[in-house]
Amino acid sequence: MSSQEFDQVIIDIVDYVEKYEVTSDLAIETAWHCLLDTIGCGLEALDYEACTKLLGPLVPGTTVENGVRVPGTSFVLDPVQGAFNIGAMIRWLDFNDTWLAAEWGHPSDNLGAILATADWLSRNPVEGITPLLMRDVLKAMVKAHEIQGCIALENSFNKVGLDHVLLVKVASTAVVAQMMGLTRQQVLNAVSLAWVDGQALRTYRHFPNAGSRKSWAAGDATSRGVRLALMAKAGEMGYPSALTAKTWGFYDVSFKGKPFTFQRPYGSYVMENILFKISFPAEFHSQTAVEAAMTIHGLLAQSGKSINEIESVTIRTHEACIRIIDKQGPLNNPADRDHCIQYMVAIPLIFGRLTAKDYEDDLAADSRIDELRKKIHCVEDPQFTLDYHDASKRSIANALTVKFTDGSSFDEVVVEYPIGHARRRVDGIPLLFEKFKKNLARVYELDQQTKILALTLDRPALEATTVSDFMALLAVGQ
Repeated sequence: MSSQEFDQVIIDIVDYVEKYEVTSDLAIETAWHCLLDTIGCGLEALDYEACTKLLGPLVPGTTVENGVRVPGTSFVLDPVQGAFNIGAMIRWLDFNDTWLAAEWGHPSDNLGAILATADWLSRNPVEGITPLLMRDVLKAMVKAHEIQGCIALENSFNKVGLDHVLLVKVASTAVVAQMMGLTRQQVLNAVSLAWVDGQALRTYRHFPNAGSRKSWAAGDATSRGVRLALMAKAGEMGYPSALTAKTWGFYDVSFKGKPFTFQRPYGSYVMENILFKISFPAEFHSQTAVEAAMTIHGLLAQSGKSINEIESVTIRTHEACIRIIDKQGPLNNPADRDHCIQYMVAIPLIFGRLTAKDYEDDLAADSRIDELRKKIHCVEDPQFTLDYHDASKRSIANALTVKFTDGSSFDEVVVEYPIGHARRRVDGIPLLFEKFKKNLARVYELDQQTKILALTLDRPALEATTVSDFMALLAVGQ
């Protein structure tokens, strides 16, 4: 064994997953909400063949005794492929939670690894280890959120062309390695392997290559975390200076030689402040713009004006919105459209809604959409950008002004905080539960819906339920 000390960033992650006790009731409660929302997002994705064609075993017909159940399906898989299936479903429609900082991301993507590992461990018990309960899953979610989110606070991977799913890989690896009962040395090895891995480029999120990989990239990352943890458990070595090694370490190769900086130690901050996508399956920087557009749709009806009379729409916004989703020109597929703020504003202005199906080719063929998109333009408001980064606010503000061909205009509609923001939990959580119920109804018969709701909406009962029983309740055809 090498006597070389591991990089401090890796040590801090391992210390956190091994030693930190999640005591914040707010964090556990929010993790409960997050669990329901995330599973619901995965169930909705089962309506889309582009997603379901990638699910199941890698080799058709492969069976795994006591394997991982995939919610809403009859699949029983190995833990790595199970994590990919669950992770891909969760992220497919861009409707699960969001974290916005120097780096963006969706920490509930880690649930792919957490649920798959927990179910596999529960169905293949080791002597002396207590069966995992759903409370253990909620605590694991808090830790995965915290690792991904705290690194993201001060460190921008998108500015060096890397995709945020690398943080899913790191967080998933650390958390599931601890769940599997690896030794401290093995967990250190596993986390170092995650940093040494080749990291995903953002190519598939941007023009001219925006495509469906962005819908399964997180599933790939979270499943890779399970694989690396299993390799470390088998005795695979680690790489102590994976980040800091001169020339060949992550910092020099992929981060322009700069070490990571940190705003705060690991705790439960990220889960407590996570952003939920409750009303619209839209890239989060657009959420408040879509909400404002819904308001304007109502104003159009009240005033008797039509979209044909619109001369221009100005979106006053923050810098990150412009950098990520301000697009003109052709949009080639649903993945392209759900990362275009002009499209996501045009749909509610025209139709008074924005659903996942509104990104599909048949709806996008409506010529009114592209005509209106051409009239929608973004301008940065420096104060919105400052408030976006302000830890005491964490706003995601957008303001829409509509001008008409007759020279008239509506007053600007400003929305600073989306319905899924921590500042609007009282308004948002009842809607989150309704979203969950609607997604259950997409997949399950009424009797099974009733059983699932009876358990999942009773937090104490859910926390005390074994993971195996929970996953059995979500399976179909078994």
